Amino acid sequence: MRMMTSTPSSKTCPCGSGKVYSECCELYHDGLQIPATAELLMRSRFTAYALRNADYLLLSWDESKRPDAINFSEETAEWQRLQIISSKKGSAKDSKGRVEFKAFYCQDGEDCFMHEISRFVKIGGHWRYLDGVIKAAGKVEGQRIPGKKFT
Repeated sequence: MRMMTSTPSSKTCPCGSGKVYSECCELYHDGLQIPATAELLMRSRFTAYALRNADYLLLSWDESKRPDAINFSEETAEWQRLQIISSKKGSAKDSKGRVEFKAFYCQDGEDCFMHEISRFVKIGGHWRYLDGVIKAAGKVEGQRIPGKKFT
């Protein structure tokens, strides 16, 4: 299901790059460019979540782990900010990479976060999200939910 909210191309991209959306993740979402690194794919996927762009999320997911569909119809999280903590490998010359990040969101009036380490693979010159481990999640005030595997 494609449900997608729009971000005007002149607004700052949700990925945190500081660029306007039209010069950043919109290029990936529209298929005009492909992310050259695992971190760029991570940023573009965060923006796709923020915009509820299920088509891009499915396209950028490794098919061995890809769900059949993404349904945003009952989604209440409003993704607000992405903080990249570290990247391991994942450069243009690599075939595997790992990105550790914190994503901040508001859900049902509560400010929350998710801390994840995501794995990426490059297949046919295209980076794909493989899977991730959520290290912590919860309210920003400090409540944490123990880590669990997310695929």
